[in-house]
Amino acid sequence: MKKEGTINCMIKNRMTLLALCLCLISLTVPAQDRKVLTLEDITSGRFRPNNIYDIIPMSDGEHYTQMNNDSTQIVEYSFRTGEKVEVLFDIAMARECPFKHFDSYQFSPDGKKILIATESEPIYRHSFTAVYYLYPLYRNNKGVMTNNIIEKLSDGGSQQSPVFSPDGNMIAFVRNNNIFLVKTLYNNSESQVTNDGKINAIINGKPDWVYEEEFEFTSALEFNADNTMIAYIRFDESQVPTYSFPLFAGEAPKNKRYNLYPGEYTYKYPKAGCENSKVEVRTYDIKSHITRTMQVPIDADGYIPRIRFTKEADKLAIFTMNRHQNRFDLYMCNPRSKLCKLTLRDENPYYIKENIFDNIRFYPNHFSFMSERDGYNQLYWYNINGTLDKKITSGKDEVIDFLGYDMNNKIFYYTAYDNSPMCKAIFKTDSKGRKTKLSENKGTNNALFSTSMKYYINKYTSLTNPMLITLNDNTGRTLKTLVTNEKLKNELSEYNIPQRHFFTFKTSDGVKLNAWMIKPTNFSPDKKYPVLMYQYSGPGSQEVLDRWSLTWENYMATMGYIVVCADGRGTGGRGQAFEKCTYMKIGVKEAKDQVETAQYLSTLPYIDKERIGIWGWSYGGYMTLMSMSEGTPVFKAGIAVAPPTDYRFYDTIYTERFMRTPQENAEGYNATSAFTRADKLHGKLLIVHGMADDNVHFQNTAEYSEHLVQLGKQFDMQIYTNRNHGIIGGNTRIHLYTKLTNFLLNNL
Repeated sequence: MKKEGTINCMIKNRMTLLALCLCLISLTVPAQDRKVLTLEDITSGRFRPNNIYDIIPMSDGEHYTQMNNDSTQIVEYSFRTGEKVEVLFDIAMARECPFKHFDSYQFSPDGKKILIATESEPIYRHSFTAVYYLYPLYRNNKGVMTNNIIEKLSDGGSQQSPVFSPDGNMIAFVRNNNIFLVKTLYNNSESQVTNDGKINAIINGKPDWVYEEEFEFTSALEFNADNTMIAYIRFDESQVPTYSFPLFAGEAPKNKRYNLYPGEYTYKYPKAGCENSKVEVRTYDIKSHITRTMQVPIDADGYIPRIRFTKEADKLAIFTMNRHQNRFDLYMCNPRSKLCKLTLRDENPYYIKENIFDNIRFYPNHFSFMSERDGYNQLYWYNINGTLDKKITSGKDEVIDFLGYDMNNKIFYYTAYDNSPMCKAIFKTDSKGRKTKLSENKGTNNALFSTSMKYYINKYTSLTNPMLITLNDNTGRTLKTLVTNEKLKNELSEYNIPQRHFFTFKTSDGVKLNAWMIKPTNFSPDKKYPVLMYQYSGPGSQEVLDRWSLTWENYMATMGYIVVCADGRGTGGRGQAFEKCTYMKIGVKEAKDQVETAQYLSTLPYIDKERIGIWGWSYGGYMTLMSMSEGTPVFKAGIAVAPPTDYRFYDTIYTERFMRTPQENAEGYNATSAFTRADKLHGKLLIVHGMADDNVHFQNTAEYSEHLVQLGKQFDMQIYTNRNHGIIGGNTRIHLYTKLTNFLLNNL
């Protein structure tokens, strides 16, 4: 809780011809003879576009790898041609291989070893444990791989967050909250770096729950450039309050140990205004075994969201933020002397967005930085001592991601909005500030570059185009088309599928909002239709984007509903003033904008203003409650899935970024609570929640539903046993959407 360049005419013409052919195909199939979407089509993922996952660029800058479909091979491909080069790893060929498939893999920095993950077990949203194996990529003088024996990384139990040393001869990992070190040159000898790790108390080398969820990382340990030191973040969460939720035997999967008596899961979860983990950065000297604590002047309640060793062995970059998250400090620290020097400070009158961390990249003598200091997210280029060399980008088209820097040609590559907050394109800017758009198709483009920055794989989609994946050079020229999804397009042409289209409107405050609408395929302007509004609405989020999707909203349009989604104030892509106007009172302006969306729709001649509903998940579920209780009775029905109901129940990092603490902003928390306005709840309500939701706790729904009971407000509720925030597993997803569909058919 992401091109004014060379146009490839041949590809463009082929795309136009394909679209024309599909149009002709659809015209030859009478509308009444076309197939109708089913709920199973949507929930099963039957129409999910073909994609290429887990692509890893190789260190040579000319090749990339991916797993084969049955997870038994790692295959190398050429970035220049897109052709298969060789199979780097094959379970059937590896000697002494004890597993039949694997889950993921990573290369050593020199590309001579592969670390392969098996038996992966999820922990939270991003983290997992796995049993890892090492596979050497040794070649003889003829270039043929030899010595294909696979070795277990450790016999001491499953591992977490393994990291290679730069020379590839060591691997550090976390087990049971402690750091371990394996030296491959010494027969995989294993030593223990830390000894104080303890569940729900001390964590070394990996983040606690709230850091993982809100700062989005799973590894908090690093090797320095000359392979002599390890740096890691140590989390002391002993004073953080615990949260527990019940676990039942359940089904899919069934946990037999809870057949008679339920169990529980207990973990540290800091709620708004409560104690966070105490964090510090330590270094470990691999040769002398000396551990040191860095003298970084962090606030007592501050954050350390990342550490990064630079290209210099004696420079450790430590990222810090104050608890309000409106001040970011970058320190350069000596891992042996422990001394730290402030290199860069960035401050914001509201808050600093969390996406800056992974957009800070270190190069010899320089690093990249991202800031909203001029009101729009842009890229900056600093020397290693913290002096600004140049502002790389400017204007109102915000930068989304920094993709890399070509040191030889002094060119920066990045993803940014393309004359609209609904479109994303790939750009480059040279040393003279000349900007070139590389991606030719308007819509949503996402790129993965080779390590040499000579090539990239582009994934393109738009409202009318499923995933198109191309291999390109760094001028934007298409070298090969890897995935077209023509088969999916042909299959979809046999169905009556309502399509999204964009529109805009102005609220009573004069704010223009972007939105999309799906009309039923047999739409008639002379009829009156019920409306289902979908939204997420969270700070910085976007749902109104030029990208393809086939979701439950399309299905509901086949059931005779007009479906609408509007990105209200607080959402992203339109600059700081638009996104951060909800600061200190999230949920209030957003709810008003959803109400005004309904009011605008009520003025359209084909809308039945007496039958307008709203739904959402997570923040969108919260917004459903806030909008139905705004005081303007425009919604006949609503669905809130996994909703936060009072932000006092939610975590510190996310909540306080936008609201500060309840102690500082009591009035704001009261105004943003769904409890405060529950007496004005209007319309039929369905609340849905998973009992094992580690993110938005079931407590939110339990307490809010009790409040409605005491207010005498009737509502429907659906609870899912042992399900987390995603509410999946076994038959759960089809059951959920059947429940949502039937509720709307009965009440809207």
